[in-house]
Amino acid sequence: MKPLLREFLPEIPIIIAHRGFKRLYPENTITSFEAAIRAGAHMIELDVTLSRDRKMVVIHDDTLDRTTDGKGWIHETDLAEILKLDAGSWFDPRFKGEKVPTLEEVVACCGGRTFINIEIKESAYEPEERPDCIEQQVVSLIQSSGYGHQVLLSSFHPEILFRISKLDSRLLLGFLTEEPDTESVFQFAGKLDLYSWNPEAMSVTEGLVQEIHRQNIRVFPYTVNSVSQAKALVEKKVDGLFTDDPALMIQGLNCSRQR
Repeated sequence: MKPLLREFLPEIPIIIAHRGFKRLYPENTITSFEAAIRAGAHMIELDVTLSRDRKMVVIHDDTLDRTTDGKGWIHETDLAEILKLDAGSWFDPRFKGEKVPTLEEVVACCGGRTFINIEIKESAYEPEERPDCIEQQVVSLIQSSGYGHQVLLSSFHPEILFRISKLDSRLLLGFLTEEPDTESVFQFAGKLDLYSWNPEAMSVTEGLVQEIHRQNIRVFPYTVNSVSQAKALVEKKVDGLFTDDPALMIQGLNCSRQR
């Protein structure tokens, strides 16, 4: 089992800021990540995909439509055009001028200050493994940053995780699922040495948590935004929680950031 995160993170539960402090700030922006760090989140989570010119951009959707004033597919838009867009006004006019960050910018800003969960979007997967595929770019960035011990790489797409493992077996991997499919989790765990299983919160039972823990895998459910649901999951012995409101979770669960 890979122990790196456990060596550095505080007591359970780990509070993971889903796309930053998403409830009060525009998601997947530097402002949102900074707010999550100030709130005391133990880890920030973000989404990464590739632009048309194969640059790593931090955005959840496959299109620009919802979270920017732009339109169109991200994979059909060059980074220079993406960087011109406003990624804050859609959320609130006071965030006008907020930009879509690159992964390099987020790591430079937040690396060493908090733990980072990088979710590689399924849509960024390419069956043909190119030299500049997203997995290679992410791994190269993490290796050069020196923050490998503070990064969890996750995806819904198992082939993305297999590629990362081949590139650097030391990196910590999280498998995202929407259904309580423990069979696939165990299958991948044996081949990948998974660090965590990140399931949809409603699919989590105490029995599943026990079963996963017997495989030495942590359980980080998503997305938990009520204290009552968080407490119920903690009773089931989960190891951490993804939330849009890290301040609420920290206060409600009385878990301070001890670094």
